[in-house]
Amino acid sequence: MKVLVTGAWGFVGTHLVRRLKKDGHWVRGVDLKEPEWSESEADDFCVADLRDLDEIYYAMADMDRIYHLAADMGGMGFISKYHANIILNNTMINSNMIYGAKWRSECATKVRMFFSSSVCVYPEYLLDGTAIFPITEQCVYPAWPAEAYGWEKLHMEHMMQYAREAGWLEARVARFRNVYGPEGTWTGGREKAPAALCRKVAVAKLTGNPKVEIWGDGKQVRSFVYIDDCVDFITRIMECDYPHPINLGGGTVETITIDELADLIANIAGVDIVKVHVPGPVGAKYRVEDGTLCHDVLGWEPTTTLRQGLEETYLWVEKQVMEHYPNI
Repeated sequence: MKVLVTGAWGFVGTHLVRRLKKDGHWVRGVDLKEPEWSESEADDFCVADLRDLDEIYYAMADMDRIYHLAADMGGMGFISKYHANIILNNTMINSNMIYGAKWRSECATKVRMFFSSSVCVYPEYLLDGTAIFPITEQCVYPAWPAEAYGWEKLHMEHMMQYAREAGWLEARVARFRNVYGPEGTWTGGREKAPAALCRKVAVAKLTGNPKVEIWGDGKQVRSFVYIDDCVDFITRIMECDYPHPINLGGGTVETITIDELADLIANIAGVDIVKVHVPGPVGAKYRVEDGTLCHDVLGWEPTTTLRQGLEETYLWVEKQVMEHYPNI
């Protein structure tokens, strides 16, 4: 098929383009910037600003499938700070994508569109650590998402639903959780916990200074999905018949605290660290999503253990640290 990947330069987008090419599709990748870590494998890579509707028309022309990943986003250090930019930029991008789908349905054929939502749509009152249970898709209401990023993701879920009901597109929606792996952002403020801790542990190893800073008390509980599993999930959900949001992940979920995550990475690196807890944005105290619906609809489970995925991730991040800071 001819497929479009928005956010094709990003972490998930880079790996998704690679997988789609391997599966034999013709791929157009669109992003605001040129690829940073490796050259894009897309047949047609376009630098474009999807806040401009004219760019949407070109990007969507003749596409059979659309994987919409483009977003102004980052880790907790980013999404807890730049609320106005996030909600403005992402709402403009998402609205244009819906408008483009409407245009395609009127002048050509209805497209099938995948949207990467987020577990940030879930209410903050469920994430304070007092109610400890895996969160199902229905827990999103009564709505009170975490930060502007969660609100704009939930809003796009509704736009996808209404566009589907209007006959403008076929909707496929996934709620992502903590995806990690090689070729992801590892420095600069937008990196997420696994990459940030891999970088800090690598610096500790290479400098001999064992101190590793961790935001908060380190007791925040999370579950993580390796990038290869995430991409496999995306391709499966795109080809299923289920139009409603699905949590990323199967029935079995590995949970870990941030302190334990740091210790595991240090063990992989073969170094002893001293964890130093400092003030900083920590997000939810407990966030673990239920994967039952994913298992029931797709018959799918992640196959990469957390240790296996972190081994690959740490080796890649350590290499980046050595290349970018040769005098460390």
